[in-house]
Amino acid sequence: MIKRMIKTCHRAILFSLVLISGLLLFTGKLPADEGMWPLSELQRLNLQEKGLRMDPSLIYDPSKQSLLYAVVEVGATGSFISPDGLIITNHHVAFGSVVAASTPEKDYLKNGFLARTRAEEIPAAGRTARITESFQDVSARVLSAIKKNMSYADRTRAIEQQIKKIVAEAEKANPGKRAEVAEMFPGKTYWLFLYTVLRDIRLVYVPPLAIGNFGGEDDNWMWPRHTGDFTLMRAYVAPDGKPAEYSEKNVPYQPRTYLKVNPGGVREGDFVFLLGYPGRTYRHLPASYIAYEQNVRMPAVADWYEWQINLMEEMSKASREVALKHDSRIKGMANTMKNYRGKLAGLRRLNYLAQKRQEEAALQEFIQADPGRRATYGQVLPGLEKIYGDMGLEYPRVFVLENLRRSVILFQNAMTVLEAAIERQKPDLERNAAYMDRNFNQTRQRLALGLRTNFYLPTDIAIFKELLKRALALPEAQKIEALSRLAPSGGNLDEAVNNLFKSTRMANSDFIRSLWDKKPEEISQVDDAMLRLARDLYPEYKKIEENNRARKGQMDELQARLVDIRQEFLGKQFIPDANGTLRLTYGRVEGYEPRDAVYYRPFTTVRGIVEKTTGQEPFNTPPDLLRLISQKNFGRFINPDLDTIPVCLLYSTDTTGGNSGSPIIDADGRLVGVNFDRAWEATINDFTWSQRFSRSIGVDIRYVLWILQDLAGAGHLLEEIGIK
Repeated sequence: MIKRMIKTCHRAILFSLVLISGLLLFTGKLPADEGMWPLSELQRLNLQEKGLRMDPSLIYDPSKQSLLYAVVEVGATGSFISPDGLIITNHHVAFGSVVAASTPEKDYLKNGFLARTRAEEIPAAGRTARITESFQDVSARVLSAIKKNMSYADRTRAIEQQIKKIVAEAEKANPGKRAEVAEMFPGKTYWLFLYTVLRDIRLVYVPPLAIGNFGGEDDNWMWPRHTGDFTLMRAYVAPDGKPAEYSEKNVPYQPRTYLKVNPGGVREGDFVFLLGYPGRTYRHLPASYIAYEQNVRMPAVADWYEWQINLMEEMSKASREVALKHDSRIKGMANTMKNYRGKLAGLRRLNYLAQKRQEEAALQEFIQADPGRRATYGQVLPGLEKIYGDMGLEYPRVFVLENLRRSVILFQNAMTVLEAAIERQKPDLERNAAYMDRNFNQTRQRLALGLRTNFYLPTDIAIFKELLKRALALPEAQKIEALSRLAPSGGNLDEAVNNLFKSTRMANSDFIRSLWDKKPEEISQVDDAMLRLARDLYPEYKKIEENNRARKGQMDELQARLVDIRQEFLGKQFIPDANGTLRLTYGRVEGYEPRDAVYYRPFTTVRGIVEKTTGQEPFNTPPDLLRLISQKNFGRFINPDLDTIPVCLLYSTDTTGGNSGSPIIDADGRLVGVNFDRAWEATINDFTWSQRFSRSIGVDIRYVLWILQDLAGAGHLLEEIGIK
């Protein structure tokens, strides 16, 4: 027994040394308190020891005017900065709404927009603002839905139903609020969040594209950066203060609290923290997941997005009207593509998969050393390995079906209409989420908006044709029969695709509206080629959906046990991966060394704008801005350490997608910038974080204020946010 204990201890030490050596490889020292912290876990942090000067309870305490209530989800993150509902977020977050509001004659994307009065503010199409009101642990109730001997698919289905029931009850008990249950640790913990959702959001100020997207994709994910990535919007409500759809009678929303702006900004070494809604991280997932992402999914998606971007850029040469149809799609895909390229480079540069496998080998030794652990946890890692291996083998076929629906707008419309007819016949709690009563209006609006702002027929045809080629090239065992029938024996693809698109009315908004209330048997009688294809492929999508349910049920069970055994072995508690819920992360304003003998300072300045300007996109600085820079009349917004206006800054917070627009907050709780990106080396943040190279990028509030005051002439907005 003693020998076994010594052997187990030896293995634990070995594992710890492996872990420490890996972290030293990444950081040079063990990182402390890295992570995107749920507000329920803030008591584990002593933020005042780290540099916070304000009362930590003012970050979140329901009985106080907490900063929590100043932070909103607007597609990514934003924050209230005035008592009249003024929101600051990123230019790229509001990008789609700006595109939707633009025409070739009024090109707000290219030329910018300023509302000089409240009456001039224009709707930000498709935009809502979601405010977290409260949260509570509902894990026991969610997991009580699991019964003994359930299949994995039924387990997932039972949890889905239980979550919908909890949400329905919460919304009934809190009229006008929106409830969501978030999975914190898969298969283990679930939290119920209650939100206020504001539905009338309007554009107030949008900088010209040459400022808001200065550097474009050349500079995306890169440092040094000189992008004025900010936009101002305003939230409105009905005269009685309740959330409402757009109406001229609506009034500005008065937030419970808002962020005060610090026009003096921050200096190198200063403590900062962010509040925001980071999307997804994957730090608790196994090496088999990393292998699947690195070797299968991310390369395929990056290549596919690059193909579409090249297509859309070529199509956009036809006219500015056509370009506006593509701008938002290109922006989103280019951001993801470059992010994936960065992640792949980082994973390979750090040999992260090999390190992860080495860690898991030591963990498996620890499991095998004890009969009890072996019985409970022995098949956890092998089980996950098999699931992700199977997913990799099936991916080529799944890729075609997923992207057919995601990338071809007319097919997406047909599938949505068909599914609506089928799902709307079920009891509300048994429907897929998009077709539940609480979501259905939004689903219809999103489809109509996409058709109006993003659809260009030649692009849709070209994308469909490419996916059909890929479908026909699949191995025999993976063939998709309904697609193969479109071009038997690899027949004339052009003719087959052109006939399909000529024989559909899925680009006609009135036609689609006429189908929303039809029943499945009525839909089956509609003579439309794209709708027929959707009907033929519907069983394939249902099969994928059911397979995903079964896999999720199995993975949740295995992943829950993996978290348990890792926490036991490492002797510490984890915080859950980011999942779109409100989180806090903190750090300092600091540079870093990306390569030997190269140091990146933490601030860029307007001098860099002049140095980068070429007169050609994406470095075509507006002449008025160049004139202002040359005059050097920087006034109160100057950085005294730099003797000029700072543009962007670096800081060592832990962020990911969804943190775009997060307020950068100083030690006293004041706004000093707006987060919008990570450095190239930090694209790997989704998998691991490093004090050495994980840096986030934000636009400095001094540059924002200077642009508003001296370039836009928006003194009324500065006065509103308390800058006099």
